[in-house]
Amino acid sequence: MARVTVEDCIDKVDNRFELVLLAGHRARLISQGAQITVPRDNDKNPVVALREIADETLSPGDLKEDLIHSLQKHVEVDEPEANEALPDQAAVATAADSDEPEESITFDRMSEEDLLAGIEGLVPPEKSDDF
Repeated sequence: MARVTVEDCIDKVDNRFELVLLAGHRARLISQGAQITVPRDNDKNPVVALREIADETLSPGDLKEDLIHSLQKHVEVDEPEANEALPDQAAVATAADSDEPEESITFDRMSEEDLLAGIEGLVPPEKSDDF
């Protein structure tokens, strides 16, 4: 097969910059062990990636989604809207209406002076010859 050029791929991917991003991403996937969809013909991974795009064995849209997914550091999770009543909320509301006393959670409070006095009262560890 002849060498793959950008002109062979540009009708599959409109933007040349996007083509470079997609082909580079695919070449990295191939380097990591992804299955290739065209014969290798002793070509390097970037050429194989361009040939896959030119032969349309891989969808550019799928490659773009995979590239975006690989670059995401935080994936947003869809949470239910606040106005939607969940079944558990009804049980919580019923329990809150009961006359049973609720357990209150209390935290110990310490003033800054008490904290400093406590730190000053600490004894440093004795030095040993092992260190």
